[in-house]
Amino acid sequence: MFRRPARPVTAAVAALAAVGGLTATTTAAATPATSAAATPATSAAATPATSASAHSPAHVARHVLLLSIDGLHQSDLAWYVARHPRSALARLATGGVEYTHARTTDPSDSFPGLVGQLTGGNPGTTGIYYDDGYSSALLPAGTTHCAGAKPGAEVDFTEDLDRDKDSIDAGQGLAGLPGSILKMTGAARGLIDPSKLPVDPKTCKPLYPHSYLKVNTVFNVVRKAGLRTAWSDKHVAYEILNGPSGNGVQDLFAPEINSQAIGYPAGTDWTKDNAATRQYDGYKVKAVLNEIDGYDHGRTHRTGTPAVFGMNFQSVSTAQKLPASEGLTGGYAAKGVPGPLLARNLAFVDQEVGAFLTELRSQHLDGSTTVILSSKHGQSPTDPKALTRIDDGPLLDGLNAAWKKAHPGAGDLVAHSVDDDAMLIWLNDRSQAATAFAKAYLLAQSGTGNDIAGKARPFTTSGLKTLYAGAATARYFHVKPGDSRVPDLFGIAQYGVVYTGGKSKIAEHGGAHADDLDVPLVVSGAATPHGVRVSGSVETTQIAPTILRLLGLNPRALDAVRVEHTATLPVR
Repeated sequence: MFRRPARPVTAAVAALAAVGGLTATTTAAATPATSAAATPATSAAATPATSASAHSPAHVARHVLLLSIDGLHQSDLAWYVARHPRSALARLATGGVEYTHARTTDPSDSFPGLVGQLTGGNPGTTGIYYDDGYSSALLPAGTTHCAGAKPGAEVDFTEDLDRDKDSIDAGQGLAGLPGSILKMTGAARGLIDPSKLPVDPKTCKPLYPHSYLKVNTVFNVVRKAGLRTAWSDKHVAYEILNGPSGNGVQDLFAPEINSQAIGYPAGTDWTKDNAATRQYDGYKVKAVLNEIDGYDHGRTHRTGTPAVFGMNFQSVSTAQKLPASEGLTGGYAAKGVPGPLLARNLAFVDQEVGAFLTELRSQHLDGSTTVILSSKHGQSPTDPKALTRIDDGPLLDGLNAAWKKAHPGAGDLVAHSVDDDAMLIWLNDRSQAATAFAKAYLLAQSGTGNDIAGKARPFTTSGLKTLYAGAATARYFHVKPGDSRVPDLFGIAQYGVVYTGGKSKIAEHGGAHADDLDVPLVVSGAATPHGVRVSGSVETTQIAPTILRLLGLNPRALDAVRVEHTATLPVR
């Protein structure tokens, strides 16, 4: 499958056009897919994808293996493939369809990024802005008497939801960890502590992640068609992928990445030492190999190979963020040039992807499986000289103090904030006057941060390039003003700014720079042509309808596809 001879361009284009339900063209002047995130008014008028029954490819795939290499940029993939033309990543990129201008969701966080890939929707449609957000309509976790309770609650879908966030099994209580981790349950919801969930004021019951998601997922559609589903990820909160029905993923393997890394120094989680991250990723790789072989993730029961399955890799992301690990310098040696730690982890991911391709061949599944490789998010900055670390704590404390000084008797203005290399701020007072006050204050702040060497570096306007407030933020995300989930302020940081109080990070994600958004996207294998490169702009939200098209199912069965008119992936 991955090394078949190149097909004539006309035949290749026609094959992928059938998969995409779009008109085939080989001219460079073809119109790129409309961006639902950037121009919703235009995309809303775009022609919806036609039904699968009308335009199914002659040979549909039976399986789709989706891989997210978190932090990976398209430039990283190109760099590696150019130096390793016989690698597994090269075989995928050159042996299928490579989309060289793909963009992930904005904000470019793991939660909206993966949710976008598996629903076809952006945050304004899915309601998922970050893994740690806020809702002005819900009640705080632990609320038991809802009548008269004041709404406004953090919506925390991080490791904090685990029964035990210090254990890799999230509190299941397995003996012999970490070696026994593949015995971890595939019913991740049972490892969530409901007392840590926000409360629905209508029912006065905790709201699980799958119920918080506004739209259905690929897994919901595939299961409704009677096909099997599986996924592996880094927190049990990825139970959100079950979708509103609550049963989308039959086998969800979610070992806790932010738990204590067993065998490493106390206080080290699996992301703080890159060797630990690779070890952690290895457990999920083994789970996927078991699924390729037709078992559940723990190789306990024969279930058949899932129709849709896959995992995320974290090792590239931590290699980009850590200043050093294993005696190697992290991040980039120069603008867009991977340093030694990152290069090692690109090779590690290549090795593991190669293991998947080998196992697919050994199980005679290579002719019926399509592999999709992308990333939930990029990482910024890729230029080490641009790094400016800014402690956001004093900025937010100063904003609260200024508000209370101007409004005697008032409480804190900031209800919740998430700042990585962007600012997402929710306010207790959502009025136009309050959002304007916050915007003016933050844009007036200057101070001193530090650069990649830890030396002082001044900053202005709180490190922000652009700051949207109130109704402008709602317009940015294409929701109505007053939406209960949308941030009251969304700040796009100046290039290179990372909000952190320490010096342990040299990159982050969440923002709207090219380094955050520009990710790889490769579709290779069954029902796809060979050796096609698409240079037009596409979005990772287009992965969801494409998965369904590849399986011969109707993309319009996805709620977000109908809302945003998300097209299947185009071809050039």
